[in-house]
Amino acid sequence: YQITMKLINQIESIKERFSGKIFFNENLSKFSWFNIGGPAKVLFKPKNLKELSIFLKEIKGVNKFKILGVGSNTLIRDGGFDGIVIKLGKSFSHLSLFDSNTLVAGASALDKNVSNFALENSLLGFEFLSCIPGTIGGGIRMNSGCYGDDISKILVSVQTIDFSGNIKVINSSDIKFCYRGCNLEDDLIFLSATFRGKKGDKLNISKKIGSFIYRKKETQPTKIKTCGSTFKNPINKKAWKIIKDVGCAGMKEGDAQISEKHCNFFINKGRAKSKDIENLIYQVKRKVLKKTGINLELELQIIGEKL
Repeated sequence: YQITMKLINQIESIKERFSGKIFFNENLSKFSWFNIGGPAKVLFKPKNLKELSIFLKEIKGVNKFKILGVGSNTLIRDGGFDGIVIKLGKSFSHLSLFDSNTLVAGASALDKNVSNFALENSLLGFEFLSCIPGTIGGGIRMNSGCYGDDISKILVSVQTIDFSGNIKVINSSDIKFCYRGCNLEDDLIFLSATFRGKKGDKLNISKKIGSFIYRKKETQPTKIKTCGSTFKNPINKKAWKIIKDVGCAGMKEGDAQISEKHCNFFINKGRAKSKDIENLIYQVKRKVLKKTGINLELELQIIGEKL
């Protein structure tokens, strides 16, 4: 409690210097695709890099930060987040061409907007991003990908700021990427990234994007409250098929349900609590482990406190 009061006092004392918005006990459910989750002690939406830098340098004694993108891959627990949530806004979603085959994207730029920007500039290699519902920052953190491509194949470098306000640029060659992950420290906030593609034919790029989007619509549920793939695919196997084969399709817990169309998608049917989704996740994990010996790993991120 004392830490919270101390933190609130610190923030109150610097609040006047920001045109960005600072909220206390702000409900996070509207920032998650599941539409669930409790409040953040503090939510900060910096107007620009200068504000973010001042905030990080001034706030002392807090080590609990969470950077939230569009919340397309995050389950926020019902008890909310007992720390500071930072949400990067419009000034971090810029897109520009650096040279004929290199583009720079802000960390909060939507993946599909980057894919469209690459298409407009006849750049090959970004088509897969049209099917990923998140932002560039989240995409780098978890090496997002689909249909055989991922972020690591096009990333040149990433500009970051740490929780103390120090900026540094990290080259892609210095990052160890793996399937749906990388070894970048958790105390780094991604600001922007540089990507390199190849010059291509606009029509062919457009066709490739079209075929990816068609494939996605055919196999995955749309226009529902879900956070996409729940589990990572084990080596040479598909998580959805494993879940289906052990008989978990359509399984329910409260208003949380496993999609019949794609068993790796968990859905909030309306009034699910975060704990319903989490309980369902662990039921599936146990059932799969018991029947197949496979220990499914989460692709979805779970943050916050249980109630």
